Amino acid sequence: MIAALLIRMALMSKKYCSRLITCIALILLCASGSLLLAQRRVSARGHAKNSRGDSKNSRGHSRNTVPTAPAAANSTAQNSTAQNATAQKGEPVGKRIIFADGATLDVDDSWKQGNTVWYRLNGTSQSLDREVRSIEIRFKEAATTNKLTAAPKTALTTAGTKAPPVAAPITWIYLKDGARLRVDEVREVADGAWYNRGKLTIFLDKERIARIEREQPAGPGDDWKERGWSSGSASIDQLIRQNGTHFSVDPYLVFLVIEQESHFHPSVVSPKGARGLMQLMPGTARRFGVSRPFDPADNIRGGTQYLKELLTMFGGRVDLALASYNAGEGRVLDYGNRVPPFKETRDYVKRISARYRHHVDPEVTGPVVTTSRPR
Repeated sequence: MIAALLIRMALMSKKYCSRLITCIALILLCASGSLLLAQRRVSARGHAKNSRGDSKNSRGHSRNTVPTAPAAANSTAQNSTAQNATAQKGEPVGKRIIFADGATLDVDDSWKQGNTVWYRLNGTSQSLDREVRSIEIRFKEAATTNKLTAAPKTALTTAGTKAPPVAAPITWIYLKDGARLRVDEVREVADGAWYNRGKLTIFLDKERIARIEREQPAGPGDDWKERGWSSGSASIDQLIRQNGTHFSVDPYLVFLVIEQESHFHPSVVSPKGARGLMQLMPGTARRFGVSRPFDPADNIRGGTQYLKELLTMFGGRVDLALASYNAGEGRVLDYGNRVPPFKETRDYVKRISARYRHHVDPEVTGPVVTTSRPR
């Protein structure tokens, strides 16, 4: 009985036990499904959060990166502006001195030596007494670099010939005796001025200088002006030119003789009685028909004619013609067609010959010519 009861109970326990196991399995299956579903939800939420974060980051990145395009454009524009400004300045052509009061002075060059500011303008160097605020570089105007510069540098005239180039301004030193001297460059100092002419550097005392000026050069036909001289009187210059051309004597040689003889004073009389611009002795004046020795026209005509006769007599020898003009042709002939050994005559010939030789390109002295003395 008891055994039958135990067997029945065992069968029932086995039945209930399988059911219990089945229930537990269902519960575990449902739990795992719920857990899987929860994990999927959590994963979906995390993915959505990441998507929103990426979207925010992309918007933030776009905020940071989008403005870089204008910045780059601004940088490019600034560089372009700087290049344009440099291009507009062009090549340096000189300097600009800005004074403390705001005034300016455009010069070729400027420099500071100690506490003194110096500048050079058209070949003349001078110091400044005014207070200088600054010195800037001047540039060629942008307009000079446009298409017009593409034209040929050498223009043609209507006749088809080349137009002469534009020459630089001429620097003149005016002397107090009325003469003036053309120079390549001049530098003023406290006690005078140093000037350059060719390879020569010469000092002029302050007491001899009246003023220093610059002017545009004369036209190509005015060769006598291009030689670089003037008496300071247009009428005297014209007389020198006319008579030099008429008698085939270089006007510059006539100019040098007048400068040495009278310093362009028409009414001067020497202790020996020589008169006028070319200091004609009374006998010489009568010989060449000069009745008014103090009249510039009459005096220059007679003196130039006399100079021409001497040049012809001595075969174009300028030194012997000058020696004859000073001491007389008889003295030159007496010394065998040589410059007489008189200090005054030698100094006279040396001064004029040196300036004239430097002034002309060809050799100005010819061969010695033996001429029989007239009796």
